[in-house]
Amino acid sequence: MTLFLTTPHHAISTFIRGTSLAAFFGAALLMATPSLAQDAHASTGTITMEGIGSVAVAPDMAVVSTSVATTAKSASDALSENSAAIAKVIEAVKAAGIEAKDIQTEGFGIYPRYERISGTSDRQPKIVGYEVRNGIEVNVRDLDKLGGLLTIAVESGANSVGNIRFEVSDPEDKLDEARKAAVDAARKKAETFASAAGVELGNILSITESNVQRPALGQTRALNFGAAAPGAAPIEAGEETISANVTIRWALK
Repeated sequence: MTLFLTTPHHAISTFIRGTSLAAFFGAALLMATPSLAQDAHASTGTITMEGIGSVAVAPDMAVVSTSVATTAKSASDALSENSAAIAKVIEAVKAAGIEAKDIQTEGFGIYPRYERISGTSDRQPKIVGYEVRNGIEVNVRDLDKLGGLLTIAVESGANSVGNIRFEVSDPEDKLDEARKAAVDAARKKAETFASAAGVELGNILSITESNVQRPALGQTRALNFGAAAPGAAPIEAGEETISANVTIRWALK
């Protein structure tokens, strides 16, 4: 004997509608979950503060540019005289205790010299000679030697000394100190505001660094000397400032 079970049409419709309704509410709940989580997170609040840290440091080295300029009727004569003169300067600088690795040639050039024409003459100026310039850049790692070195350079034949700049040999180490001071400054301000508002700082959400300031390169005017050498030049290195700027965002609890 075979049995057949029948289900009323309205019962099937009711089941389908119920199933669809449950699925709809389930999907809606899933879609709303991130939003609810965000709302819950936002309700805790955040605080963002900027901190600036700086470190004053005395430069511990200098970079000096010194050169020799010579003139002659011909380019070859000017070059020959200049080569001998700059070689004498280099020898004297090395004798003063500067290592070869700290001496580099710079600013070499040969330039024609023209006759001076007064009035409004249309005649083209004539070359009457040549000037040769050649120089060296010297890293002075002992600042106590700097003034004496300038004197030695001039006495040995250099007739132009300039572009003296002071540097810090380990700026990254000092920059790390400034960064730590910047973070401490930002945290102190954040704690002050949070305490005044009756809340506490939570976890750090982000840290951003900007406006890092490394030591500026101090530069003097070029010092041009004639045949007579001056006394030891008084040089003051002063101090440089290294600073860091950070922006930190905290969650509040």
